[in-house]
Amino acid sequence: MEQPFALKSELQGSCLVIATSGYVNNVGGEAIAKEFTRHFENGIKAVVINLADSKVVNSIGMSFLLEIIEQLQGVDGKLVFTNLDPAVEKMLTIMGIFQFAGKAPNVGEAVKLLQ
Repeated sequence: MEQPFALKSELQGSCLVIATSGYVNNVGGEAIAKEFTRHFENGIKAVVINLADSKVVNSIGMSFLLEIIEQLQGVDGKLVFTNLDPAVEKMLTIMGIFQFAGKAPNVGEAVKLLQ
């Protein structure tokens, strides 16, 4: 059984780093979006989403991630995904997400890309 969704966030310089665990579905996607919005409203335009402990992202969860990308594009912001499970990375690739967001092997590399 999939673990319940949870997230942790921290600021690393001017970058918001959101680390998730569990299934990114409607509940997980909404939680990510709320955390993003809280910081976005305070001027954060660089975001890292660490999916190391999330092996599944469904279409509803993806729709929340797309909304974040859209909001960041409106202010010339950037999003980088890290620690992607191969299945999640394949889904993001098929959807063309990496035309609008970056990917990095780990949080440290992602933060470097955003600075």
